[in-house]
Amino acid sequence: MFTGLIEEKGKISDIRSFDGGIEIDIIADKVISDLKIDHSISISGACQTVIKINDKVFTIQSIKETLEKTNFKNFKIGDDVNLERSLLPDTRLGGHFVQGHVNGTSKISHISNRGENWYIGINLSDELSKYCIKEGSITIDGISLTIADIIKNEIFVSIIPHTWQVTTMSNYKIGTEVNIEVDMFAKYIYKFLGNLKLLKD
Repeated sequence: MFTGLIEEKGKISDIRSFDGGIEIDIIADKVISDLKIDHSISISGACQTVIKINDKVFTIQSIKETLEKTNFKNFKIGDDVNLERSLLPDTRLGGHFVQGHVNGTSKISHISNRGENWYIGINLSDELSKYCIKEGSITIDGISLTIADIIKNEIFVSIIPHTWQVTTMSNYKIGTEVNIEVDMFAKYIYKFLGNLKLLKD
């Protein structure tokens, strides 16, 4: 479990293929201080397991299913990734509950300035957009954000300068593919209401 508050940007230093997936080496400064083998860590929103640590570099393995569901398939050496260690019992929950289970990817459709802030639009599939409401929570590349507006299947989020600078959002362009995790409570409520309808029918 995570909060969606990014601790730092890591940098991919190597990518190696193996039968069934890829191994990714990531350079980090802050999160590696108490990272251990078998620990869970959010890599741009996807919960992964640390399999190796060497000085300031840690390694994860991403299997085929992860590559199909996330933007990991687009990763290149030198790319930045958002990093967050898993939630501890005494961690202050400043974002929202994030599972690290990416529901799918979507593409950036709009980027503009609004004063000092950035305004980003993302086109969602029907499957993902049905869980979204204005002022609800959504996770984009591991970042906990509030939905500012929704127009059909396009959601918009407002990004403060700090978030823009300390996450991979500063690298976004129109068409950038991002990992999406919808609010898990929205999914539970949607399913609950669907079951109620079935009972009534």
